[in-house]
Amino acid sequence: MTAPDLDSLLPRLHDLRAALARAVVGQNTVVEQLLIGLLASGHCLLEGAPGLGKTLLVRSLGQALELQFRRVQFTPDLMPSDILGTELLEEDHGTGHRHFRFQQGPIFTNLLLADELNRTPPKTQAALLEAMQERTVSYAGTTHALPAPFFVLATQNPIEQAGTYPLPEAQLDRFLLHVLVDYPSEDEERQILEQTTGGATDTVPKVMDAEAVIALQAAVRQVHVSPDVLAWITRLVRASRPGEGAPAAINQWVKWGAGPRAGQSLVLAAKARALLQGRFAATREDVQVLAAPVMRHRLLLSFAAEAEQKRADDVVAALLQAVPFPG
Repeated sequence: MTAPDLDSLLPRLHDLRAALARAVVGQNTVVEQLLIGLLASGHCLLEGAPGLGKTLLVRSLGQALELQFRRVQFTPDLMPSDILGTELLEEDHGTGHRHFRFQQGPIFTNLLLADELNRTPPKTQAALLEAMQERTVSYAGTTHALPAPFFVLATQNPIEQAGTYPLPEAQLDRFLLHVLVDYPSEDEERQILEQTTGGATDTVPKVMDAEAVIALQAAVRQVHVSPDVLAWITRLVRASRPGEGAPAAINQWVKWGAGPRAGQSLVLAAKARALLQGRFAATREDVQVLAAPVMRHRLLLSFAAEAEQKRADDVVAALLQAVPFPG
């Protein structure tokens, strides 16, 4: 991609954020992390209490992008075939021959909203694994390619709530970012009440098509990461694993640390944040800001951490303090 092409695409990222702001009040950090996931060709898991606008945010993103968008409401009785698709037996009325035809499920789309993912059993949760990693669906010995770009945005309720099934670690690792959606401020909540209880509602304009999204995703790969930043990310990820040489806090609070995919995700997310802000080099600040969203769902905490009421974000903060940026 040439510099003029990139210069023409970057303003559309500003238009995309402005389009989302017409439908979603506040949640600037959440919106930024969602766009980082899109630019980095990753998937995002949004967690928060019901009623905080998670579904609205994802639906608004689908409206702002000229991409095929589908929503699946995950329920306890949902089956894998309800997502992936199934084979149908059809008969040719002219010849009488019968044959099987694969009927694609809702996963064959560009932007998939997996709403309340942790309210469905593990068997159905696992149906997304191949699609999220390989961008393909295998059924009856045949591999079907998913359209490009393919982006899964999943929402989940806090696991403390009734009727939830914890996501397996293997599936959590497929998400680039674990985004926490918190309650709005008082002023934002007043704006929400005013905006959602009136007669007029703003429509979200379409500001970007699939070709532009793919071009920006390719541009993210070209963002520069210095050797010092790359070495620091490597040390951060390796230091998250308990064992000899690990920080004391990690040995005390972590049972299983982050794997190499966490380092890959942190590099790509830092590159995407840099491009989102109009920069062509990732910095130490990008890594610091994104360390928690990238690693909070990849750390399995120990019983000692639970007893001390430590969260994954507390562990990441201790990790950043124990492994500072060189110099």
